[in-house]
Amino acid sequence: MQILVLASASPRRLDLLRQIGIVPDRVDPADIDETPARDELPPGHVVRLAEAKARVVQSRHPGAYILAADTVVACGRRILPKPEDQATARSCLTLLSGRRHRVYGGIAVITPEGEITIRRVVSQVAFKRLSDSELDAYLASGEWRGKAGGYAIQGGAAALIPWIAGSYTNVVGLPLFETAQLLAGRGYRFRWQASC
Repeated sequence: MQILVLASASPRRLDLLRQIGIVPDRVDPADIDETPARDELPPGHVVRLAEAKARVVQSRHPGAYILAADTVVACGRRILPKPEDQATARSCLTLLSGRRHRVYGGIAVITPEGEITIRRVVSQVAFKRLSDSELDAYLASGEWRGKAGGYAIQGGAAALIPWIAGSYTNVVGLPLFETAQLLAGRGYRFRWQASC
């Protein structure tokens, strides 16, 4: 019997997986320190965190498939935080206003035999130049709280984003195509795949 454990507390990741027929048997957040290492760049940071989350959770669920992921919003070499206060969110959105930025997704899958595979996915996102009233209205919504870069593309921020290149679901929080391919390639079977 195959057991899949999602090493994430993100309700968005769980909803995305269910969208393609992947329903984890257990959800067990890793709860690791996500502080970037000194001079760590966004592409390396996102895969390091995905791997670290997977390995922490694997120790609690031997013999299961472990799926872990991380999402980083980067403006140049700078990793933007997941704001918990309005001032930080305003700073992030002001930085992104009128610019393109990258969203990096890291995925790690550990098989029941303990083999790990890691993938990195990159999407590009453009924000319109935000007026003061648009910025204030978005901040008032509270949607930004705890979201990488201070926005949720699947919510009200969709009205502020004229262009995206790459995986949309990566920007939401989990690149579904790459995740499904990675799990299938490591021998995990799920309902949607079996019905096609």
